[in-house]
Amino acid sequence: GKEVVIANAIIAILTIGGQQLFSFFTFSCPCHVGQNLIYGLAFLGVPALILLIVGYALNNQTWRLVMGKRSHFGKVTSSNWLLKCKLVCFVLCSITGRALVAPVTWLAVTLINGSYYICAVSEYVPVYYYGAAPNISASERSRILATFPCSQLVPPELTRARDEVILLLRYQSQVAGWLLIAVVVITVFLSYCLASCFSPLSFLHFRYWSSYVHNEQELFDEATDQHSRLYAMQNVRKFFGFFPGSENVKEIRIPSLKEWQAISGLAFLKRVDEEHYDYSLLHDWALKERASGKYLRIDEDP
Repeated sequence: GKEVVIANAIIAILTIGGQQLFSFFTFSCPCHVGQNLIYGLAFLGVPALILLIVGYALNNQTWRLVMGKRSHFGKVTSSNWLLKCKLVCFVLCSITGRALVAPVTWLAVTLINGSYYICAVSEYVPVYYYGAAPNISASERSRILATFPCSQLVPPELTRARDEVILLLRYQSQVAGWLLIAVVVITVFLSYCLASCFSPLSFLHFRYWSSYVHNEQELFDEATDQHSRLYAMQNVRKFFGFFPGSENVKEIRIPSLKEWQAISGLAFLKRVDEEHYDYSLLHDWALKERASGKYLRIDEDP
């Protein structure tokens, strides 16, 4: 839908801006044999991996897929196992597609920029691109080639060879970046085409279903907020003796020291029985204790 396209576009734009700032302020090729490759690949791959993990973590579908599954394993029968597997695979593909937007953008932009690739593979350029001192040892040749990303370290007589190597590597990097973009675009397009071909819904029916799911989720979120607020209000009223924000309060309840201690501290979600949980210490107290204790009457006229 449009919201997904806009969200992906925003993620891509933020990734491009972050990559430019990241390269400007932090990237500095060591220009040393054995270190260039590690340094270049680290800057190329590690941020992409982090962005991929963040993409999975920020997607609500990820947590909807993994949370609470332990209690459902025993309920799965052979008749619906195949359907559940198909649904899980479909959701995983959808989550992965959204999560790949930022890392693919990072990889494409860094490859088109070329700096990371040049730093990583400069010492592995074929020998025939090296135009001077052909009789030196292989280790010395690698050491000199490793300095090519740093122009200030290159001897004057090798400036021309250095420029040729840099142009070659930048060409390879940019071609790889555009090929990555082309492969991703074609893959996404074919995936949408296949999904549409195998969809049991017509075009208008699919638009209606998408609208229904969106509206249902919005209404559910609103009802969840109101329901949880009303439920919490009952427990708070039991503890303090009045509703928050209520007018003409006649009396308030004075909690005891034991009750203050009962609702204070840390607590996890606690299972009460097969169907219910305690959400907090106050919730646990309200379910177990009677609303007795000391009450203080409030005068209407201060």
